Formats: sequence, C-alpha cells, structure tokens
Amino acid sequence: MLSRGGGRARPSEANGVELFSWYFFRVSGLLLVLLALLHVVIMHLVNTVDEIDYAFVADRWNSPFWKVYDFLLLTLALLHGVNGARVSIEDYVRTPGWRVAAHTTLWVLTLVFMVIGTLAIVTFNPEAFQAAVRGS
Repeated sequence: MLSRGGGRARPSEANGVELFSWYFFRVSGLLLVLLALLHVVIMHLVNTVDEIDYAFVADRWNSPFWKVYDFLLLTLALLHGVNGARVSIEDYVRTPGWRVAAHTTLWVLTLVFMVIGTLAIVTFNPEAFQAAVRGS
C-alpha cells in the first residue's frame, strides 16, 4: 500500500501487533494533541508561570479528574514515543543481537519511567510534604 505523506502506510501484512501499533499511533497522536493543547491553555494562558508552584499542583492533584488527566497524558505520551522508537529500531537496527538489546533497553526504560510517573501521581500527598518541609 502506498503511503500518503511522510508517515508509514497501513501495514498490508497486518499481523496483530503491527496493525494495533499503526492504529495506536493515529489515536494516541490525536488524543495527545487535544490533551497537550488543553495543558498549554491551562498552564500558560489561564494561569501564568509565576502562579504555578507547589501549592498550585497540590490543589490540582486533590481532584481525581486532574490525576486521571495527567496520568492519561503521561501514559499516552510515553507509549506513543516508545512505539515510535520501536518502529525506528525495527527499521534501522539490522543485526538480531543489537535489535534484541535495543528492544530490551527500550522496554526496561519504559517500565522504569511508567512506574516513576505513576508513583508520582498516585502517591502524591501534599500534607506529608508540608510536614517534612516544616520539620526541617
């Protein structure tokens, strides 16, 4: 199938992973544009940079909506980028050993960043931080 534009054409030999990857790029990219635009509007137009501090984030993350929103933004951005890196590895790393090493490194880093981001959002406790700051 011919590509329209600079992107990859939809996989003609559509095994499950590649077809899912192809659709995921399109859907996650569209969602990321919407989420990122709303993020920019809220953080840079509605609120100015000098208004955004720890208290602003703590107040925002007291709402489950904003935790879910930020988790969705984190997850989609990370997985969209990892999917692109995976495609690049498939396209440019020809030696099987190096390809396995590159994929392993990519997925280990993905897991590490996903765990760190998730922990930051889920376990955020503004009271514990404030108590630690007052105690020092």
